[in-house]
Amino acid sequence: MSTAVAIEQAVKPTHQRHMLAAILLIVVFFSYIDRVNVSILVVDPEFLDYFGITGQSVQKGLLMTLFLAAYGVGNVVLSPIGDFLGPRKAMALSVCMWGVSLIIGGLAPTFMLMLFSRVILGLGEGLHFPMQSKYIKEWFRPDERGKANAVWQTGMAIAPAVAMPLFTWIIHLTGWRSSFFILATAGLIPLAAIWFLTADKPRQHKRINQLEIDHIEAGLAAERAKAAAVPADATDTLLSKFKSFATDYQFWLLVIYYVVHTSVLWGAMTWVPSYLKEARGFSWTAMGMLASLPWILGVLTKILSGYLCDRMGRRAPVILFAMIGVGIGVYFGANATDNMTAAIFLAFGIGSIGLGGPAAWTLMQDIVPSRGISTAAGIMNGVGNGFSSLAPVAIGFLISVTGSYVGGLYYLVGCSMVGGVATLILTIKGR
Repeated sequence: MSTAVAIEQAVKPTHQRHMLAAILLIVVFFSYIDRVNVSILVVDPEFLDYFGITGQSVQKGLLMTLFLAAYGVGNVVLSPIGDFLGPRKAMALSVCMWGVSLIIGGLAPTFMLMLFSRVILGLGEGLHFPMQSKYIKEWFRPDERGKANAVWQTGMAIAPAVAMPLFTWIIHLTGWRSSFFILATAGLIPLAAIWFLTADKPRQHKRINQLEIDHIEAGLAAERAKAAAVPADATDTLLSKFKSFATDYQFWLLVIYYVVHTSVLWGAMTWVPSYLKEARGFSWTAMGMLASLPWILGVLTKILSGYLCDRMGRRAPVILFAMIGVGIGVYFGANATDNMTAAIFLAFGIGSIGLGGPAAWTLMQDIVPSRGISTAAGIMNGVGNGFSSLAPVAIGFLISVTGSYVGGLYYLVGCSMVGGVATLILTIKGR
C-alpha cells in the first residue's frame, strides 16, 4: 500500500456498516429463497402426485403453516441466544440448521418427513431473523436505520421475485428434489459472509477505522443517554430485557400490525402462484413471471419506505399507507373480470406491503432499548409469524369451502383493515 493511499484512508471513514447492510441483504435473500420454493412446488403435478396431495388445499397450506408455526416458536424461544452469543455466532448457527432441513426435504420419502423438514427450517430461520435487528441496532445511528433496514429488507422481496421464475424453470427441467439440494449448497454463501466479514459490534471489526466508529457512536450517544436515564435492573437477565419494553403499549400495537403484515406476506406467497394458474388460467411460464411481479414492486416500495422513514422522521404513516394499498389492490385483484388486470391489481396490493417492512422494524428499534432488542425482535417476529401461520391453511380452507379463490383473497383484505386500525393509532400518537 502506498503512503498516499494510507493517508487517504486515514482521513476518510471506512464504510463497513454499508458492507454489513449488504451482507444482511444476502443472508435474508437466501433465507427467503429457502422458504418460498414450496410456493412453486404446490403447483407442480409431480410433487403433488408423489405425496398424494393433489387437489387438497388444506394439505398444501400445511406445508407453509407448519414452517411458520415453528418459525414463530423459534423467534420467541431462540432469539435470546443472540443477546448472549452475539448475532454473528447465532446467525451462523441458524444457516447450518437451514442446510440440514433442506437436505432432509430433498431426500424425504413421505409427506410427514417433508413436513418435519419444514419444521426444522422454521426453527433455524426463527433464530436468524431477530439477529438482523441486533446488527442494525449496534451498527447504525437512528437517523440511518430507515435506509439500513430498507437495504436488507429488499432481500425479502428480491428472493421471491427471483425464486418464482427460477424455481419454475429448475423444477420443470430437473425435478422438484434438485431444488432442495441446490438451495442447501447455496447456503454456503451467506454462511461464509457472516463468519468472515461481520462482527457483533463496530469496534470488534478488523477493517473499520476510527472515523467510522466515531460517526456511528456520535449518532448513538443521544440514544444511549436516553436509555441510561431509565433505571435498569441490577442483573441483566432475560426478564429484565423483557421488562425494558413489555409495558409499552406501542410495542404491542406494532406486534398486532406485524401479525397482519406477515399474514399478508405468507398468505400471498403461498397462494398467488396457484391463483394465477388455476383461477386465472395462466400458463406455467406466465404464472412464474406474473407471480414475481408483487415482489419486484416490493423491492421499490421497501426502498421508498427507508427513504420516507429517514426523511420524515416518522414511521407509522408509512405503514398505514401500506395497509391502504394492500386492501385496495387485493380487493380489485380478486374481483377484476380481466385476468391480466387482476394480476396487475394483485401485484400492486401485495407489493404495497413492502412499505410496511422497513418502517415497522425501524419503529421497533426506536421503541426498544438496546439490551432488549433481540428479545423484542424475536417476540415481534415470532408472534407475527406464529399467528400468520394460520393464513396459508385458512386461505386453503376458505377456497375449499367456497369453491373460489375470492373468499381466500378477502382474508387478506380483512387483515389489511385490522393492521390499518393499529397503525392509525400509532400515527395519531406521533410515531
